[in-house]
Amino acid sequence: PYKSYDNNFEAYKNARILINHCKPDLIKLEINRKKLSILKYLVSKNINLISHIGVTPQSYKNFNKIKILGKTNKEKKNLLYLAKACEKYGAVAILLECITSEAAKLITENISIPTIGIGASKYCDGQILVFDDLINLNTISKKPKFVKKYMNFNKIASNAVKKYNRDVKLKKFPSIKFTYN
Repeated sequence: PYKSYDNNFEAYKNARILINHCKPDLIKLEINRKKLSILKYLVSKNINLISHIGVTPQSYKNFNKIKILGKTNKEKKNLLYLAKACEKYGAVAILLECITSEAAKLITENISIPTIGIGASKYCDGQILVFDDLINLNTISKKPKFVKKYMNFNKIASNAVKKYNRDVKLKKFPSIKFTYN
């Protein structure tokens, strides 16, 4: 979680808490150049990590200000540096968020660990789409370009609530089938 890995001591303490309580196989950290030493330290303590680079949402207060990265040669070079450093320091995979397809392809071709994309093109080894986005749970109208709706949960949920409300008002629910006798 945000602000839970700002230094080696806090990062290790909080990672151990997560591991002990949740039993994850991996922990994901949003990585920039300043966080590389924390990644290296945690790996030295036998913690399996996925490095999250590109757009790192925890560093944003306003998601409308998120911009795709990897458009310039400087950004591509920085992303590739981070990916290679993460691999060197022991990350088991790299999560690439909101980066250009060219940058994603460059990184995937130049590291040996898997890349996972979220808004980072088909050039990643795997893909993520947050479940809330996949089912259109959030009703905000402006969604990132990479979000594809696979269903309209809000419409389905609204219809279910209307049917429930109607059944209650018509005394059809709860019927004998749904009542303890």
